[in-house]
Amino acid sequence: MERVRFSANIFRPGGTDEGAPWMFLNLPDDASQKLPSRSMVSVEGTFAGTAFFTTLIPDGKGGHWLKVKPELSEVSGVRAGDLVEVEFTPMAKEPEPEVPDDFQEALDSAPEKAQETWRSITPLARRDWVFWVVSGKKAETRVKRISVAISKMTAGNRRPCCFDRTGMYDKSLSSPIPDLDGG
Repeated sequence: MERVRFSANIFRPGGTDEGAPWMFLNLPDDASQKLPSRSMVSVEGTFAGTAFFTTLIPDGKGGHWLKVKPELSEVSGVRAGDLVEVEFTPMAKEPEPEVPDDFQEALDSAPEKAQETWRSITPLARRDWVFWVVSGKKAETRVKRISVAISKMTAGNRRPCCFDRTGMYDKSLSSPIPDLDGG
């Protein structure tokens, strides 16, 4: 797989994500076009010289954005407004997704059939379930999606129905709005 290299400015999120502890950057179009998919892509490489791995998220326009967790910005010494050098390669094997505590608790107490379905699906399919659950903007949406996910897995469904992995039709995966006043 081709190594992707680029420089991009890093931003704090504004809009509905304003005040979040993380930062982000949008991949330049030419860098995003080198990726194997318009949907989520897990990558490993360097961010401002610091080794990292993450899953790039679709921006809803055919490109991708990178969420920079506080730990990575701290270790790399990067601040909002900085121009960052990034280099990565898509990962050969999809890593296990981080499952939020509320979803994990529901899985742990779910009927055996749902647990069996969860164990039998690929990490990519588990990632789709996690992103579908967390992409709801309201707390009540998330609670409902967890319930629906358990119900669907109990019925043997291996993927969430109608989850747009590219963010082009359902803007729940679109890039955050940059806070241009806050750095």
